[in-house]
Amino acid sequence: MISPPRIVAAQHPSQLLPELVAHAAPGAELVIDHAVLGPPPSAVRGPQAPFHRGPAAQARYEELLLSADIVLGLPDGGPEALARLVRSSERLRWLHTFAAGGGAQIRRARLAPQDLARITFTTSAGVHARPLAEFCLFGLLAGAKDLPRLQSLATERTWATQWEMRQLHQQTILVLGLGGIGRETARLVGALGARVIGVKRRPRPVAHVDEVHGIEDLPALVGRADGIVIALPSTPFTDGLYSRELIAATKPGAVLVNVGRGTVVDEQAMIEALASGHLHSAFLDVTAIEPLPPESPLWSMPQVVVSPHIAADDAGEDDRIAMLFTRNLQRWLAGEAMDNVVDVVHFY
Repeated sequence: MISPPRIVAAQHPSQLLPELVAHAAPGAELVIDHAVLGPPPSAVRGPQAPFHRGPAAQARYEELLLSADIVLGLPDGGPEALARLVRSSERLRWLHTFAAGGGAQIRRARLAPQDLARITFTTSAGVHARPLAEFCLFGLLAGAKDLPRLQSLATERTWATQWEMRQLHQQTILVLGLGGIGRETARLVGALGARVIGVKRRPRPVAHVDEVHGIEDLPALVGRADGIVIALPSTPFTDGLYSRELIAATKPGAVLVNVGRGTVVDEQAMIEALASGHLHSAFLDVTAIEPLPPESPLWSMPQVVVSPHIAADDAGEDDRIAMLFTRNLQRWLAGEAMDNVVDVVHFY
């Protein structure tokens, strides 16, 4: 370990970060150059021109990153800039991504094996668990209570009484991915009385989950589930996992909620299943292509609710990322195992 380390922010961090770093690692040098980071996140909500650094600011930004032992955030937010940094920096030893699914960006950077061995990559997995689990609960409840039908009746001003809402406490919910989001979703829906079955790459008991299975059991599990929650990252092993075949095998009338990555789902097959009524409804915080193209039929399907990948956003997100990072900083300095280290085989 390097003590004291030089930490450079590649993205705007929480305002709490300097105080947290000073407490966790006295003597550590923290560099946050707001002049080269562009507008803070709160200033870029809504339609605005993309931020572009001038040549001098870009040179300064890259110089700072090359001077770092630890980089906080993805350089310029993308895999190409990350690849350039890693190729150019012999000093870098650890990079932490703000995104929970930062492993996908690291995979896309196509780093050399020796660089993946030299540098530790960590993510912010877990900091979004509560808000995303709430979105999952919203989707499952809205599907059970037939929100699309209620909206249609309101538009038609029709007082229809000849149908029954479904009860979540009588349902079986399948959760694909039992990381922080999946576990918190299981806790919430389990508290309402639903039976929760989950899928993990390495099955083992998980709190609030009644059954834990391996991926090989999915064809049978989707046929049992009244609701399916996808909380999986994008990896070579998960992309396309909820395939046309699995969608066809899904219990008729099931509700789908996706807060993982849109690439996990065969989107065209999902659209066809929604149009035919095989899938009752879908509540999507993610789609295969983002932003979702205006011509996508998902925008106009009444049984679909699209959230523009913002279900994880809340006022405390940056502070939780900063606290996670500084806990890991203490462990890094002590030579202890860190949380959320990216598996550079599966990249999550």
